[in-house]
Amino acid sequence: MDWTSLYFKTSDLNVFILGTGEVATRRANKFLDHGANVRLAGNSLSSELEHKGAVLCSTDDVDELVEWSDLVVIASGDEELSDYVSDIAHDKLINRADFPRDGNIIVPTSFNIGEIEISIFTNGKSPLMARQLRKKIQSIITEEDILEIELQSYARSILKNNVDEQKDRKRYLYDIFENEKIKEFIKNNQIDEAKSYIDDLLGDCNDT
Repeated sequence: MDWTSLYFKTSDLNVFILGTGEVATRRANKFLDHGANVRLAGNSLSSELEHKGAVLCSTDDVDELVEWSDLVVIASGDEELSDYVSDIAHDKLINRADFPRDGNIIVPTSFNIGEIEISIFTNGKSPLMARQLRKKIQSIITEEDILEIELQSYARSILKNNVDEQKDRKRYLYDIFENEKIKEFIKNNQIDEAKSYIDDLLGDCNDT
């Protein structure tokens, strides 16, 4: 398997998308929602994309659009034009929705639960199973899990300011995760009470 899963910052990234159909629109929404600058070459643009700041360009301008871009997304039914754009974008990040393995970036199926984003990649073997696995994962993650993440983040921010050793911070976080009182607060959705309790637990953890 020659693909590695990564997350990279897309705010202010210049993204050129060849195509304006369903797949292209889905890709555009994803990048726009994460702060990228998006230009599409095709026939028309939805009002939603226009409202988000996407720009519609002519397919006659693909050379300039490739030069402008940091990432090129090919999502067009025009095979000849797609191959041309792929050829001139050889030194760019390229996502080919038509032939994913011909690019060097794959956009996996992903979803959010609260502030948590989960991505699924089947190495191109089965997009259908990726969607099915998504449903399974969504069904087992609970609101309590999300609250636990929020409390772990809260505790980590305190520990980073007060505990120098990573192994000591890790031990504190495991203690908080296994604390029955905190579990009870989470079960009752008492997030403020849980944070106050964590403040008391970590009140004497300063090792500086």
